[in-house]
Amino acid sequence: MPLPSVAASGTLRGLLASCFTRSRGLATAPSKSFAEKLAEGPTLDDFVSGNAESSSRVVLGSTSQPRLPSYLKTKIPTSASYNNIKKDLRGLNLHTVCEEARCPNIGDCWGGSDAVGTSDAEKKRGATATIMLMGDTCTRGCRFCSVKTSKNPPPLDIHEPENTAEAIRRWGLGYIVLTSVDRDDLADGGAAHFAETIRKIKQKAPHILVEALTGDFGGSLDGVATVAKSGLDVYAHNIETVEALTPFVRDRRANFRQSLRVLEHAKKEGVNVTKTSIMLGVGENEDQVLDALKELRKSDVDVVTFGQYMRPTKRHMKVDRYVEPAEFDRWKQIADNMGFLYVASGPLVRSSYKAGEFYIENFLKRKRLDAAKLESSNPSSEMMDSTLRPLL
Repeated sequence: MPLPSVAASGTLRGLLASCFTRSRGLATAPSKSFAEKLAEGPTLDDFVSGNAESSSRVVLGSTSQPRLPSYLKTKIPTSASYNNIKKDLRGLNLHTVCEEARCPNIGDCWGGSDAVGTSDAEKKRGATATIMLMGDTCTRGCRFCSVKTSKNPPPLDIHEPENTAEAIRRWGLGYIVLTSVDRDDLADGGAAHFAETIRKIKQKAPHILVEALTGDFGGSLDGVATVAKSGLDVYAHNIETVEALTPFVRDRRANFRQSLRVLEHAKKEGVNVTKTSIMLGVGENEDQVLDALKELRKSDVDVVTFGQYMRPTKRHMKVDRYVEPAEFDRWKQIADNMGFLYVASGPLVRSSYKAGEFYIENFLKRKRLDAAKLESSNPSSEMMDSTLRPLL
């Protein structure tokens, strides 16, 4: 094949150069255009003086999703009580759902009292934290939850029940919430570990009321019974959403009817108070929420909380809508009228909710006091067995 002539080579080089120049021009054109727009736009002085026009703003991020309302914005926690509780948790290698699930109320719940001159113990007395047992890695992957997931999480920490009880004893709280990741890799789903932690707490601080927010133990009612008989005061298990949306919101191993059975069985095992939580803003309609409440009453559930679903990261399901506070108030009224013992409903309400825990704490203390009075007035063993035993 003959080599191209010098003239032909020059022409070829010219064509290549021309194409290269055009391609560079195409690549840099948008950049120049953006630079020109910036040059024509408002300056820093305009922003400082307040003269920048709204039509000149550069909008970053997605505008297709609903904006976060002001009533859902919370402050970054900075209190001394918050820092002290965090230090205790790290020192004892404990985890909390407050951090793992990125709860917006963490500053309020961990804040306690920051009154000048009070001791660390006094500051933490008004604080609450929901301790998450069995590590920070879940075997399930619900679309709304930011807790880490894995088919094979690390083994259980045999010192966790003791360490958890010690941390709670230090804080001097009146009410504590324990929850856990789902551990489908364990034969009993972690029920024995959960129950052992509750027993340790009752040994170290018998005055503390314990709420256990458990998973469904894969549908094992034996697991539910193990925790229910451990000495706890409140048994909580969240249905999370309405029945129709459960397959789209929760892990495929979770089931609305299965969750109802968990709550029913806990009551049959002698638990005084059962509790659940529903997220709004995931696509539910009014009839579906009403049906869920009716099913909960049939299952003799005592406490229900309503809260706004908030997307923890972009990898999780989107918020369908932000529910107005007035609608939360309406659901509280409806649930109250249906006969629930206590209802907490609001944009920032979560299953572990400070005001709700305060109410339940006082309710259970009143029941203990009434039981003690009844015992003193009629101490027969038969009466003790039939009436008082479930209350103690």
